[in-house]
Amino acid sequence: MFAILLGMFSIIVVGLGWRLLLGGKRAETVRAELARAVYAVFLPALVLSVMWQTPVNLDMLRIPVVALAGALLSLLAAALIYGDGKRVGGKKAAGALLLAACFGNVTYLGLPVLTQTFGPWAQSVAIQYDLFANTPLLFTVGIMLAGHFGSSQKPAHPLIELIRVPALWTAVAGLLLSMMHIAMPAWMGEALDVLGAAVVPLMLLSIGMALRWQAGWMGRIPALLPVIVIQLALMPLIVWGACIGVGMPEKLLAPAVIEGAMPCMVLGLVLCDRFKLDSALYAEAVTVTTILSMGTLPLWLRMLT
Repeated sequence: MFAILLGMFSIIVVGLGWRLLLGGKRAETVRAELARAVYAVFLPALVLSVMWQTPVNLDMLRIPVVALAGALLSLLAAALIYGDGKRVGGKKAAGALLLAACFGNVTYLGLPVLTQTFGPWAQSVAIQYDLFANTPLLFTVGIMLAGHFGSSQKPAHPLIELIRVPALWTAVAGLLLSMMHIAMPAWMGEALDVLGAAVVPLMLLSIGMALRWQAGWMGRIPALLPVIVIQLALMPLIVWGACIGVGMPEKLLAPAVIEGAMPCMVLGLVLCDRFKLDSALYAEAVTVTTILSMGTLPLWLRMLT
């Protein structure tokens, strides 16, 4: 797995180099456009293709249940540590750290890792983990958290935000088509495969362009340490225990736990910017956990196998 991660991290480094070459605002504009293209076009195409070919069974309940257990119990642990923010410099910092602690990068990094490690069949695990658990949680609990700890001139209704997610609609469409046993036309399969193939490299480039830090970041490591421990150690343990509790099939156990071991979610930066949370601190959490995950992910895979 280390060789797989090294290949993917080389693309992340290219994204980081691209960011440094372009400079701050211009790089952020490019990153935002890349992310928007993946979000609106390429990822929905991949989701439709994968879910259309995924059998509908009890595992579609098991995967979201363990994902919700991992995120919610991690959020509880983070809330006990960060509380109202007095220990970390205020509510805006606490809000950013709470988001960082409970939402993993299960699609932007998890999807490529599972695909390269276990094979294309594991894409459905990443998609179900995200779209049937993490995404609904992010656009409901995540938005309410961000609104409580931050501020925004533009109010956001969680359900409205959720139904605006294009990949969620294509996931539902794919499940319905799978349940009705409707065969995918060859021409559509070719088109979806071409669009879906762009997801992994663009996601990895986007991660690299999202990594950033500011002077004095070493002094913020104590505040980031609980996030690091929760994301890279506690959450996968919770997911592993939940997998045993729900009777997860052996084939799906390792991919599910690896999803739980992902670093902080890049998309959380959008919420931090929107609700005026401490975006710099969140970005540093993403950067540190992403770098450290290159060592922790192979360890988790070794324990699982």
